[in-house]
Amino acid sequence: MRFSQFAERTEVRLARLRIAVITAAIITLLMVMVGLVADAVMTRAQSDQVWRELRYGASRGDLSSPPVCTWLYADGVAPLANAPDGFPVRADLDRARRTGRAVERVVHRAGTVYRVRSQVRADGNVVQAVFDMRFQLADRRHLWYALGVAELVGLVAAAVTGTVLGRLSVAPLAEALARQRRFVADASHELRTPVTRVYTRAQVLARQARAAELPAEHRAGLDRLVGSVGRLGAVLDDLLLSATLTADPARPAERAPVDLAALAGSVVAEEAERAGDRGLAVTVDGAHRALYVGGIESALRRAVGELLSNAISHTPAGGRIEVALARSGTAVELTVSDTGPGFAPAEAERLFERFHRAGDGGRYGLGLALLREVVTSHGGTVTAVGRPGRGARFTIRLPSCAAPPVATGSTPVTAGRG
Repeated sequence: MRFSQFAERTEVRLARLRIAVITAAIITLLMVMVGLVADAVMTRAQSDQVWRELRYGASRGDLSSPPVCTWLYADGVAPLANAPDGFPVRADLDRARRTGRAVERVVHRAGTVYRVRSQVRADGNVVQAVFDMRFQLADRRHLWYALGVAELVGLVAAAVTGTVLGRLSVAPLAEALARQRRFVADASHELRTPVTRVYTRAQVLARQARAAELPAEHRAGLDRLVGSVGRLGAVLDDLLLSATLTADPARPAERAPVDLAALAGSVVAEEAERAGDRGLAVTVDGAHRALYVGGIESALRRAVGELLSNAISHTPAGGRIEVALARSGTAVELTVSDTGPGFAPAEAERLFERFHRAGDGGRYGLGLALLREVVTSHGGTVTAVGRPGRGARFTIRLPSCAAPPVATGSTPVTAGRG
């Protein structure tokens, strides 16, 4: 798919943005993974350490002076003044006394977590050790806070890195596109003169062949040569126009109000002989009033001409082509409908791809792709609607503009109407 310069710049910016987003996402993912691993390692280490201290306190700790963050409960021993509420857990003490086995549990209470172990000591006393994990939980929160700060710093670094990487990695693409545009423009420009000369010489030879009454096969061969060279010249014109629009789609100095209705009438008049030769009826509706759009007249003429030429080429003898113009809000619409073979709805968008050929052998080549480039470079849209066997309808929608100022004592001049 080809892009105008605006579309190319948009695509380049999107490519840079994608690289920045992907870089940020990778850094974020790595930071989250590091955080999860660090949290898992810290949680496991804290849990093992707490259970070790708890088991030691339950089996050997001094009931009157237990380790830090630990409280020891036993029959006949008064708990410390700072002991948490709700302990000891009598059910665990009774179970340990009854079974002779240690009982361990985790208790969530008062916004913190307690680890509890009840067991029978070697001297026969039943002791319950309670460990408050509030400091361990605070360490975990501090860890995630530090990781959050690191994540913010990482995102800033990712944005900077992504921007730099995006520019470095996308720069060759942008340069390649620019080189491609220059090559197409230069090649098309350089080839136009010799192709024009060949075309003119072929026309002269064809006329001389008819005047000299050469054999029919020779005259037919020269006519085919004229047609082939003419089509080659048209392709070169398409490429040059495409490269010109792509290189500088705005070209404000060359833009002016263009009467699209008058222009369409003129194009229809130019194609009248060709349509008549094919036995087609061409009607124009809405060309009686001026409908101005801002743009480059030569480019818009090429776009309208492509639509009409496309319809003539794909409408069988005896068919009908309708060209309609109307104002729609702040835009001007030009619609070309035909009674040709149409196309599958799924092909509508792909018709505007260069050298795409529809599944039914329909429209293809540079023309419709160039048409879209012209229309989009003028801030408009083009759509295609069709169904197999029921014809096709192409609609160009362009922003309208005010009529050009008319100098005092002069008569406004617009494109000729057909």
